[in-house]
Amino acid sequence: MTDSAPVPANAPADALADNIAGAPGRSGKRRMLLQRFVIALAVIAALWAIWYFVTQRGRVHTDNAYVGADTAVVTPLIGGTVKAVRVGGTQQVAKGDVLVVLDDSDARIDLANAEALLAQARQRFRQQRGGTTASQAAVAARAAEVAQARARLAAAQADFEKARDAYNRRSAIASTGAVSGEELDQARTAFAAARSALAQAQAGIAAASAMQGTARGEASASAALTQGYTEETSPDVAAAQARVAQARLNLGRTVIRAPIGGVVTNRTVQVGQKLQGGAPIMTLVPLDATYVDANFKESQLRNVKPGQPVELTSDFYGSGVVYHGKVAGFAGGTGAAFALIPAQNATGNWVKVVQRLPVRVTLDPAEVRAHPLRVGLSMDAVIDTRGQ
Repeated sequence: MTDSAPVPANAPADALADNIAGAPGRSGKRRMLLQRFVIALAVIAALWAIWYFVTQRGRVHTDNAYVGADTAVVTPLIGGTVKAVRVGGTQQVAKGDVLVVLDDSDARIDLANAEALLAQARQRFRQQRGGTTASQAAVAARAAEVAQARARLAAAQADFEKARDAYNRRSAIASTGAVSGEELDQARTAFAAARSALAQAQAGIAAASAMQGTARGEASASAALTQGYTEETSPDVAAAQARVAQARLNLGRTVIRAPIGGVVTNRTVQVGQKLQGGAPIMTLVPLDATYVDANFKESQLRNVKPGQPVELTSDFYGSGVVYHGKVAGFAGGTGAAFALIPAQNATGNWVKVVQRLPVRVTLDPAEVRAHPLRVGLSMDAVIDTRGQ
């Protein structure tokens, strides 16, 4: 079979001869074009191989990567009725901005009650401290009474001895008639009265000593309430101060502020809603502190190490915006290992599946501020492992 054009049967003989002579020339031209094409293809392949060896060897790529961030879930620390909501969904807020205001009527009443209890505790401490001073004065007074009782006892003792001697002398000479019976009776009566006064003086000392002991006990008990304490360090005052601090803290918590700066997401709170402490009302996403979790195949991670540079692009901005980051570390397990229903091998028909391990990539903050990302956006990540 030749490449020559068909010649009609009635064609002249000269035209048939020219067609047969041109066939070999066209075949050689086609072979030459084919050779050039093969050579060009080989050159392109060689150039691509050189380009890949120089620029792409040692770079691992995945498009299974997503933006993440350490979000903050905003929850009220105390319960209350929502009085005002200052922010809306997708709004950018700074740290400390007011998000929600709760009705503070109950909190103000609790604070006033706690402050009144604190004033009472201070008053009681001052009374206890004054009572200690009075008790110490009472102890001193009882000591003086004991001294007086002892003086009276000494006097009564002297009178008793004098009356006894007088009675004994008169009794000894009464039989001689030198002492009249009336005088003897008077001496006997004086002796009995002196003995009674002595007994009374002895009882007075016992009573004064007992009263002195009681006063000392009361003084000790009163001193124990205030000894080693000042008004500010007194247990009752300190407890009342703690209640005031707690009430003031709860009053401040009626104004819910942003714990971090970010974008308001999942706002569920409304004016008039009754909130319970700890119930989530919104989420704050910090756009300037995002990162990327890139899920590489386990076969790609042979040479990947923390600190290696990473180039990332997002469909959100297109390939014209390139982020530069670094490998921060590896997750503790694959996604399948921590799945809600992990894969099991109970039936015996096991098929090996290449697993993916999340790799945390930190981003350049300046680039993120210039082109903010949103949590959950997909990314293309390329790790350069040639440097390490």
